[in-house]
Amino acid sequence: MSSTRIYLLLVSLALGGCASTQGERNPQDPLEPFNRSMYKLNDIMDKTVLKPVAKGYSTFIPEPGKIMVSNFFSNLDDILVTIHDLLQLKFAQAASDGTRVLFNSTFGVFGLFNVTDRLEKHNEDLGQTLGYWGVSSGPYVVLPFFGPRTIRDSIGLYVDAYASPIRFIPNIPTRNVLYATRAVNVRAGLLDQEKILEEAAIDRYIFTRDAYLQQRQNLVYDGNPPREKFDDEENSDTPDKTLIEDKQENLQPAVDDTPKPEAVGTSIPQSMESPAQQPSSDAASSSEPAAPSVQLQPSEMGMPADPTFNPYRMEQPIPSTTENPVLN
Repeated sequence: MSSTRIYLLLVSLALGGCASTQGERNPQDPLEPFNRSMYKLNDIMDKTVLKPVAKGYSTFIPEPGKIMVSNFFSNLDDILVTIHDLLQLKFAQAASDGTRVLFNSTFGVFGLFNVTDRLEKHNEDLGQTLGYWGVSSGPYVVLPFFGPRTIRDSIGLYVDAYASPIRFIPNIPTRNVLYATRAVNVRAGLLDQEKILEEAAIDRYIFTRDAYLQQRQNLVYDGNPPREKFDDEENSDTPDKTLIEDKQENLQPAVDDTPKPEAVGTSIPQSMESPAQQPSSDAASSSEPAAPSVQLQPSEMGMPADPTFNPYRMEQPIPSTTENPVLN
């Protein structure tokens, strides 16, 4: 197929995606109609070419052989990872990754054997380096043959591919075989994950886009990305002092300002006051002055003054008429 036909096919798919895509768009994906078209094109090429080859590779290549192929390309990637460690000022990590390259390239026979499996494997590229220095990721974009990227990661992909050790191999057929082998090896490692994607995702495009953006965010910030602010938090960065004062007033208990009666030695309920204390309607209507209120003491109400008096102790009643033995 000529390049003109490929270009016309891509344009027709992009226009079809623009006409069929509806609904609210993600602000990180302003090119969604075009990206969906590229996603469908990549999916068609994957199902017709790459996926069958990856299944055959996974079936006929023994497991030790697949492990050695993965180790070889991982060792080549560690060369660029070490460079980006230094560009991000991660000197301890650069020393670890550089040690991996040195020992795997020599004692591991050009990286076929991972003799430094105790050292942690890191993932660094130019896209992460640019993000480390504050370069924005830019819009999400789906590249033909390379899949999901952002503008920043697309630039990083081009530069890293230009600086890859495979590119410096003078023999072009050998170079192309290595490129194809790496692509098939990576695709074979995604066969199991594809089953989970097909079962869990309702819209595979949205699922792939969100997963990629989240993964890249975690890689740029080494697994500790900043918390995203929502719209209401962005509109009110500083708390309102009046709202804080209102909340504090609501938390304080209500204070009763009504005057409390002074404590007396023995408080007398209102129902036990003498009739002279309760003003009647006749006294209020007459012109005579009301009698002064008299507060009765406990002794005047018939209450014993003896503190040892126990009202619950029953004593023998004394008869009203008794004989006096002395008088008899």
